[in-house]
Amino acid sequence: MNRRFFLGLAAAGLAGSSALMLGGNAALAKSVDVSSVLRDPEAPVGGNPRGDVTIVAFFDYNCPYCKLSAVDLARVVKEDGRIRLVYKDWAILSAASVQGAQYALAAKYQGKYVAAHNALMRLSGGHRSGAEMLQAIKASGVDVNRLQADLSAHGPQISALMKRNHAQALGLGMNGTPTYLIGDFRTSTLDYNGFKQAVAEARRRQAVN
Repeated sequence: MNRRFFLGLAAAGLAGSSALMLGGNAALAKSVDVSSVLRDPEAPVGGNPRGDVTIVAFFDYNCPYCKLSAVDLARVVKEDGRIRLVYKDWAILSAASVQGAQYALAAKYQGKYVAAHNALMRLSGGHRSGAEMLQAIKASGVDVNRLQADLSAHGPQISALMKRNHAQALGLGMNGTPTYLIGDFRTSTLDYNGFKQAVAEARRRQAVN
């Protein structure tokens, strides 16, 4: 990933304003509140909650490109130690995708969202069923009985969060998964070096603003 890449992704105002403008589109800037993207209290957060750079990840558990980049993203977040990672379950590919997102978000209520997320991202291929996803989550150590109970008890909150994620993605003009917001930039699939360079550039821009 080079400088030309960043020039194509520049976005104004992500870190410090109440409206997000991507690609210079004023209509999008008026339609999306940054705080709702970065600070939704229901959205799971990983990495360092007090990190100096935030990555917002929009993904689908049946998206092979999401799975490809998730490994490198997790590695960068772990090695860096100063990245706040916001998970945005954006289930757009199939009914099973919706089920997977619901299961992962229900696991949050027993403190196991990241475990469930990682388990689903490790499933190979792009057409896994809801039953296969549930089995993978169970194998990761999540209490499935409690998960089902939490899914019933917190179903309205989970549904509302997924609808907000969808509205945010559309409001920002996203057209597929994965999509990542990294500091002032928006991008799709990145590899390990790509994520590292994007984070470094986000920090550099924050330092001069």
